[in-house]
Amino acid sequence: MVDIPAGKFNMGSNEHDNEKPIHEVIVPAFQIGKYPVTQAQYQAVMGNNPSRFSENPQNPVEFVSSFDAQAFCEKLSKLTGKNYRLPTEAEWEYACRAGTETRFSFSDDEDQLGDYAWFSSNSNNTTHPVGEKRPNPWGIYDMHGNVWEWCADQYHQSYARKPDNIKENGSIAWLDIAVLASVRHT
Repeated sequence: MVDIPAGKFNMGSNEHDNEKPIHEVIVPAFQIGKYPVTQAQYQAVMGNNPSRFSENPQNPVEFVSSFDAQAFCEKLSKLTGKNYRLPTEAEWEYACRAGTETRFSFSDDEDQLGDYAWFSSNSNNTTHPVGEKRPNPWGIYDMHGNVWEWCADQYHQSYARKPDNIKENGSIAWLDIAVLASVRHT
């Protein structure tokens, strides 16, 4: 786990309508996994591996629903006696941005993306073992690619219309990789 300091940041982007409006968010300190959950970790906790790209147990688990992801956190919490949960969308974006205000956590330069992420142009249409690319400035791997990750909040088309009391569902874990720090998906 990586300790994420409390802070504030500008959440969202003007690049796509569903990422608007950019707004300031204050985030308390929290911890987030250094890597996405691997297939081996998921198998050890849940007793199965639902992944479609299952040739390497160090690949990130994929093809899980939001309910599967929440069940994994709950079972891991019971097994370890620690409290695990999915990050909120704000926590995830804050951790992904790692204190930066650029398009990507490393810069605005899309030409550097291949150093940090597996995505549609370099992945050969499959997932890859976690941690093979460079981490973001806070030492977290695969934030810009490999698979999409679930968040605790439910997706709403506009931040402005999002109810404050919704804490289910989130982003989708799939191969067509999201790479921007602020990408949102239904």
